[in-house]
Amino acid sequence: MNQPSLSTISLNLEQGVAEVRLDRPDKSNAMTDAMWLEIRQAFAWVDATPEVRVAILAGEGRNFCAGIDLALLADIQRRTAHPDGARSREALRRLILDMQDCLTSVERCRKPVLAAIQGACIGGAIDLVTCCDMRYAAADAVFSVREIDVGLVADVGTLQRLPRLIPEGIARELAFTGRNFLADEAERTGLINRVFASPEALTAAVRELAQAIAAKSPLATRGIKEVMNYSRDHSVAEGLNFVAAWNASMLLSADLNEAITAQREKRPPRFAD
Repeated sequence: MNQPSLSTISLNLEQGVAEVRLDRPDKSNAMTDAMWLEIRQAFAWVDATPEVRVAILAGEGRNFCAGIDLALLADIQRRTAHPDGARSREALRRLILDMQDCLTSVERCRKPVLAAIQGACIGGAIDLVTCCDMRYAAADAVFSVREIDVGLVADVGTLQRLPRLIPEGIARELAFTGRNFLADEAERTGLINRVFASPEALTAAVRELAQAIAAKSPLATRGIKEVMNYSRDHSVAEGLNFVAAWNASMLLSADLNEAITAQREKRPPRFAD
C-alpha cells in the first residue's frame, strides 16, 4: 500500500518502526476534521504495509494533542442540518459512528501501537491514546477528560476504554469532574506504562522499545494483539477457545522454525515481513 499524502499527520518508516506524528504544533495538534480522517488513513497504511512491524503515535511540538478543534464542534450542526429533525439526528448519529471508527482504526490495526505523550493530552486525545496498546509519557504530561466542561458526554471511546485501563471509580471521577491529572497519577493508576524525565528521554525510550518489538516474529506480535483484544471483550473460556483456534491456524509457521533455528545456532532470528 502506497504511503498516503497527509496534511495534518507526518509518517516515517525506519527499520520496521512507523512513526505516526500529529503535525499541527502551532495549534497544539488539535484534531480537525482532516486530522480525524487522516488518523484512519495513517493506521490503515500501518496495518497494510508488510514492512511496518510496530508503530509509534506521537505529537509534534510541545503538546501531544489538545483534543478536538472547537471549529470542528461548531461545524457539526451545519453538517447534520435537515428540515426533518429525525433525519438530522440520524445524520449526527452516523457522524459520531464514523468519528468512533477513525479512532478505532488504531485498535483495529494489527501492529502494536505505542503512544508517546508529552505536554497536554486533553479530551479527544484521551479517546485516541486509550486505543493504543501501550502508553508512555514525559513528566510534563497533563491529562484531562475534558468533555464535561463543554457540556458533552464523551462519545468516541474514553468512557468505554478508560475504565478497562484504570479503576472504574477513578475513571468516573475524571469524567465527571474534568480535572487535570499528571503523569505520576496516570502511571500510578495504570493509564501510563512508564514516565520519563523529559520529552527527549521519552522519544528515545519508546523508539528503543519499538525496535525491540520489531525484532520479534511479526506473525506472533499480530496474533498477540488479536488474541488479547478478543480476550478483553469475552469470557476466559471464550478467549481460550479463540486462541486455540488461532494457534491451530498460525502456530506451525516459518517464524517458529526460524526462532528455533536461531536459538540452536546462537544468533538473532531474522524474520520475514
